Amino acid sequence: MSRLGPVARVLAPAKLTVSLRMLGVRPDGFHELDSEMVSLNLADELYIDADGDGLEVVFDEVAGPVSDGPANLVRRALDAVGRRAAVRLVKRIPIGGGLGGGSSDAAAVLRWAGCHDLEVAARLGADVPFCMRGGRARVGGLGERVVPLEHQPRSFVLLVPPLAVDTAAVYRSWDELPEARQRASGEEDENDLTAAALVVAPELARWRDRLAEMTGRSPRLAGSGATWFVEGTRAELGLAEARHVELDGLMGRLIPVRTVGPERSAAQRTG
Repeated sequence: MSRLGPVARVLAPAKLTVSLRMLGVRPDGFHELDSEMVSLNLADELYIDADGDGLEVVFDEVAGPVSDGPANLVRRALDAVGRRAAVRLVKRIPIGGGLGGGSSDAAAVLRWAGCHDLEVAARLGADVPFCMRGGRARVGGLGERVVPLEHQPRSFVLLVPPLAVDTAAVYRSWDELPEARQRASGEEDENDLTAAALVVAPELARWRDRLAEMTGRSPRLAGSGATWFVEGTRAELGLAEARHVELDGLMGRLIPVRTVGPERSAAQRTG
């Protein structure tokens, strides 16, 4: 990465979908959603040098397939605003867990470039408009309608199983479910995609049940998965000493998080 000019450090907070309602399918085949999303203090970091070119991805406590080629959302965001830069991306948001890491990385690039156009963001992905605004919001349409809501300080513990769920497959599964099962799968479930995700990845149920046993709470699925979450701090949930969940020799990460406001979501420093 070039060091000829100042380097901007931009945070890319994870997003958590705390509720998701499926309103139906549009004539173009896309799904109409109504959801509440919040930004978390779990975040990727981007170091952006406007005098350079290229993308370097560094993994910090996470691993997974992240392309640094043209399909990468950081590169696509740069292309969308007609900019070139050298970007060092430090990944801390688990990959494939439905926490919006790639979308938030793209949103961080748009903010750095001074672009706040939600239509540009929406062309990059359904979660990018929210990630560009950050904080807490009600999100509708295909993700392009973002209505800010008052910040609520909340704490959660995430369980990230060692698996990824195909988002497109979950939506196809929802389309194929009987109408009675397309609604939330239980009284405390605020995610209409839960039943469909469990069809696509039945093993998710065992991770949910294990977290329920450990906390005495009913876990909720984050978006289309694969992350489960319960509200509360480690201490409140009886997880003060727990860092992982083991199931059949596999390890799922437990990550304590808290919500952050839009000012934290848009944090940027140059130096």
